[in-house]
Amino acid sequence: MSESKPALSARPDLSTNCGGIQSPNPFWLASAPPANSGLQVQRAFEAGWGGAVWKTLGQPIQNVSSRFGATKVRGVAGVGFNNIELITDRSLDINFREITETKRLFPNHAVVVSLMVETKEEWKELIQRSIDTGADGIELNFGCPHGMCERGMGSAVGQEPRVNQEITSWAVEFSTIPVLVKLTPNVSDILPHGHAAKSGGAHGVTLINTIKSIIGIDIDRFAIEPRVGNLSTNGGYCGAAVKPIALHMVGALARDSTFGLPISGIGGISNWRDAVEFLLLGSSSLQVCTEVMLRGYGVVDDMIEGLEEYMRKHGFTKLDDMIGRAVPSFSEWGNLDLNYETVAKIDADKCIGCQLCVVACHDGAHQCIHPSTDTKTRVPVVDESECVGCNLCQIVCPVADCISMVEVANGFASATWNQHVDEGNALRPKKGAH
Repeated sequence: MSESKPALSARPDLSTNCGGIQSPNPFWLASAPPANSGLQVQRAFEAGWGGAVWKTLGQPIQNVSSRFGATKVRGVAGVGFNNIELITDRSLDINFREITETKRLFPNHAVVVSLMVETKEEWKELIQRSIDTGADGIELNFGCPHGMCERGMGSAVGQEPRVNQEITSWAVEFSTIPVLVKLTPNVSDILPHGHAAKSGGAHGVTLINTIKSIIGIDIDRFAIEPRVGNLSTNGGYCGAAVKPIALHMVGALARDSTFGLPISGIGGISNWRDAVEFLLLGSSSLQVCTEVMLRGYGVVDDMIEGLEEYMRKHGFTKLDDMIGRAVPSFSEWGNLDLNYETVAKIDADKCIGCQLCVVACHDGAHQCIHPSTDTKTRVPVVDESECVGCNLCQIVCPVADCISMVEVANGFASATWNQHVDEGNALRPKKGAH
C-alpha cells in the first residue's frame, strides 16, 4: 500500500485593507504607464493583480520622445530605470469613462485614482469626478520630480510639509472615499512629510515616488539620456536599484509610534521576496511599476505564489499576521551590540576555488582570507583572529551557502555605544590591536 500524502495546508488569505481600500491581494499596479488605460488595467486584473492606481490625472499634457532610460549592470538592463514622462496625455473624459467601466467589470478589485492639479477648485472637481466613477480611493501625487514640479506640483508640494498638509486637507474635505498621499523621496527626512499628510487627514501614505536623477550620458553625442533632440533633463529614478531607499523610508514611518497610518509600499519590488520585505517592514499594499514595464503583467503569478508559500512556511494565515513583523528590528546605530561577533566560515565541500573572497578581503576589507598553502586544494583559509565579520566575502561568493557568518562566543557581555557613553560599559578590544 502506498503511503497517503499529507494534506496541503489551507491557502493563506492575501486580502488586504490599506487605509480603507480593500483588495483581494496586496499587489497593485503603480500609477504609471502600465495603468494608463482601461484595457490595460482590465488585462492586469485578469492576470491576477489585486488593484491598480490609475496613471495620474490632471490637465492633460504632451509628453516628449524619447522618455525612458535604463542602467545596465554587467549586461543586465533595467536594474535602474529612469523616466521623464509626465501625467496622462489623454483626455479626462476618456480616463473617467474607462475607470467607471473598469470598476463595473471588476467590482472586487481596488481602483485608485491618482490626481495632480493646481487649484483648490480643480482638486474639488477631479475628486468628485473620481468618486462618481465608483473608484475605491484617491492618491495625491506629491512626488513627481520632473516637469510637474516646475509648474508648482508634484515634488514641489511633497517637499513642503505645510503645502502637503493644506492640499491633503482639501482632498479629505472633498472626498467621501479614502485618500492616500504619495510622498517624494527627494527629501532629507521623510518623517515631517508623512506627518504633514497625517495632519491633513490622509487615510494612508504611498512611498516612495521616483528619485530625481540623470540616468546617463551619450558619450558620443555629449548629451544627457534619454535624448529629446540634443537636450534632456533630470528624470525619476526607479526599478530594483531603489529598493533599499524605499525600504528605509517605509521603515522610518512604520516604526514611528506617533505616525500609525497604513502604508502602500513602492520602489523596486521585482519578485515575491521583495514583496515580503515591504510587508514585514510595515506595508499593507504593494505597488509595482518597473518590473511590469520590463516583464509584463504575468510577473504577478510568481509574486502571489511566492508570497503564499512563504506564508505557509512561517505559519501566517493572513497578511495582518506578518505586516510589520520586522519593524522592531529597525533601531539606531547606538543601540547595536558592539560586542556581538561573527567570523567567516568556508564550506570546503562547496568551495569552487575561485578566490573572489581572497581578492575582496585583501583589497576591500581586512586581509584575513588567504590562499591555501596546501597545493592540493584551492579552498582559501580564514584567519579568524583577524576576521571582523564584515560579510564582504559572503557577498562576493558565487556559491550559495558556501560562506557563512558564524557567531563567536567571545566572553564579552552585550554592550552598546549608548550604554558605553551612559555607563562606561567595557567594549571588546579591536581585532589586531597590540
